[in-house]
Amino acid sequence: MQIVPSSLLALAAVLALMVMGPYRALWVFLATTPFAAAAAFNLPAAGGASILVSDLAAMALFAATALSAGGLALMAGTARPFQPGFWTLALALFAIFATLMFPSLFRGQTEVFSIARINNESGIVSVPLKPSTGNLTQLFRIMLGVIAFFALATVFRVRPDGQMVLGAMTVVTAVHVALGWLDVVSFAAGLSQLLEPIRSANYAILFDHRMVGLKRMIGGFPEASSFGYFSLGLTAFWLHYWISAPMSRRAPWMLALVGIVLLRSTSSAAYVSLVLFLATYALVMLALSLRARVGRRGAAIAAAGAVAVWAAAMAIFLAYHMVEPVTAFLDRALFDKLDGASGVERMSWNAQAFVNFRETWFLGAGLGSVRASNWLMAVLASLGVIGAVLFAAFFTTLARAPLPKDDLRGPVVGALKAAALAFLISAMLTASTPDLGVIFFAVCGLIAGLSRGAQLESRPN
Repeated sequence: MQIVPSSLLALAAVLALMVMGPYRALWVFLATTPFAAAAAFNLPAAGGASILVSDLAAMALFAATALSAGGLALMAGTARPFQPGFWTLALALFAIFATLMFPSLFRGQTEVFSIARINNESGIVSVPLKPSTGNLTQLFRIMLGVIAFFALATVFRVRPDGQMVLGAMTVVTAVHVALGWLDVVSFAAGLSQLLEPIRSANYAILFDHRMVGLKRMIGGFPEASSFGYFSLGLTAFWLHYWISAPMSRRAPWMLALVGIVLLRSTSSAAYVSLVLFLATYALVMLALSLRARVGRRGAAIAAAGAVAVWAAAMAIFLAYHMVEPVTAFLDRALFDKLDGASGVERMSWNAQAFVNFRETWFLGAGLGSVRASNWLMAVLASLGVIGAVLFAAFFTTLARAPLPKDDLRGPVVGALKAAALAFLISAMLTASTPDLGVIFFAVCGLIAGLSRGAQLESRPN
């Protein structure tokens, strides 16, 4: 085990979670998630695998919940039949079975794109399907999300405090934005080494990449697209909260801060995901307004959003044809992507993933066996039809989770749902594995916990 400078950050987070408890230390756990390139420690004996600060924090969160009074019994209640926790548990059990069994069951029967390490460098190669360390690595990663979901769904079912969640989301947004600007400013000043202590994971850290002269913002992440993914989820959260709680003073500031770093990320995937999210969100809000479930403000903003998207599209179209710097930027960020070598390669991953899906009898090849460039294709190729159905059931129950009736928890749960939707839309475009990240499962756990807890509170004694 290799200790690194960010090990101290991991130790501090674990101590805070164990001493303060999972409820009061929610902000501590969420604040670790933007440190996506910071290792708690590295494992040279396991091919250089890194255990991240947020990974250790997720395990500490689960342990603190389980060790609390009646913790295990309460977590069992989270898996109540046909609730989100039930489908999460079913998905986890199937993922374990599929990952341990299917690579051996279908060994050599299909060619897969997989990550290989040669001379300490990672590359994507086509090889016959067989068990590998990648299976265990990817299984571990998705299990981290599962335990974070169960811990938070349990804690906030027992104590459904919307103010605590809102405060924690404020903290994680502030940390994420601060890391983003620190990355850009330190690079411009020639002091990129300032962030080296939190870039200790065994990942390729693309801190010096540029796009049409702009340094790409990565903050605490390895590269711009993952930074943009995280930024999009936070932007969706604060957008919905601002709409649903118009008297909030912090919402417009938080939305502006995270929206700016989202645009500054120069991530083409984030830009396309943002447009798709705004279009989807506007349609959902319009549908809800027609059913009289939101006020006039929501309907007005939805309509204004649709007009703004149309106007922005027209402005970008005109600028693309008339302003040379804009033409160069959009060609580099968007239009040349699919025609370039990277775009062609990613499309080949998806094509081969579909072949893997068919050649494994629609059961999948197990987590870590297949690499795709689209979340749905990654799920089908890795976990097959069964995994896709379990994910669909999980998403459906979360989407249908009732919004609490009070003025704080209702907007918070709605904002968490918007964040989850944004994460999913972004993953649909670029995710290479079925794992949607610890932050996604944490958000889902908060949705399930707050919604169910508010329901239980409203029942007559």
